[in-house]
Amino acid sequence: MKSFYATLMVLGTVICLASCKKENASKSGSTGVSSSAIGSTGAIAISLASGSTDSVYMVGCYGRHNQIDTVASSALPTAIGTYLTANYSGYTFKKAYAIDSASTVVNYVVVIKYNSALVGLKFTAAGTFVNILEQREGMDLKGQGWHMGGPFDNRDGRHRDTVAISALPAAVSSYFSATYPTDTLLHASVAPDNVYILISKNGVLYSTAVTAAGKLVKRVQIEKHDLRHAAVTEANLPAAIATYLTTTYPGYVFDKAFSETSNGTLQGYVVFITSNSTRYAIIFNASGTFVKALPIH
Repeated sequence: MKSFYATLMVLGTVICLASCKKENASKSGSTGVSSSAIGSTGAIAISLASGSTDSVYMVGCYGRHNQIDTVASSALPTAIGTYLTANYSGYTFKKAYAIDSASTVVNYVVVIKYNSALVGLKFTAAGTFVNILEQREGMDLKGQGWHMGGPFDNRDGRHRDTVAISALPAAVSSYFSATYPTDTLLHASVAPDNVYILISKNGVLYSTAVTAAGKLVKRVQIEKHDLRHAAVTEANLPAAIATYLTTTYPGYVFDKAFSETSNGTLQGYVVFITSNSTRYAIIFNASGTFVKALPIH
């Protein structure tokens, strides 16, 4: 009898350890980062490439007492697929997780690849979008979330990716002026993949992504209506806009903003930001209420 109980205890320990190992593996995903740093930031590691040991961490995925488990894309609420198709056309599904509290799903975390960049998104149990998940390297899970020379060092706010229109590569300028001769260039920046994002006006605002060699990547029409635009500093945007961006795009970097007026009446704002490695144009109404988000690169 004593031997029987001892066997049960050993089996229970093995099962418990296996379960714990599975849960920790799904949260950490790689070695070299402390479990306390992972747990305190609610982080999930995602490999940057197939077969690679290099990872970034999506933070804020779960709470301290939540459980997580992988989920097939086919098991996600239909609303999630609808949202991704509408907002990230051409995306590639990477991973998905169910976040449980007391054996009840409270959130889903979905990781996609869009324009060669990873995007992590959190949804409610019903499939309603909540926010974009901030990404960090393992060494930056604690602290400010980035370091100089790292993939997210544009969070220093120095706008080192801004490019003077007069300093654009000749191939970029030549392509743009020849292809869109009636556009007026308003702003230019360069992404880490050496693609130039050009904000221009031709009745409405456009975002045009062009490689350094002068090849079109993507052109997005920001609005439907012809409005008057004026540059606005980040400090002069309505407080509601800052609150929305901080909540929905944690760790975002402000790039440029424009007010929109018609016959002297304010209609709204367009704010260009970088969230992790993805560029967005975010549209707000005159009071600073969110209207729409457009991934532009």
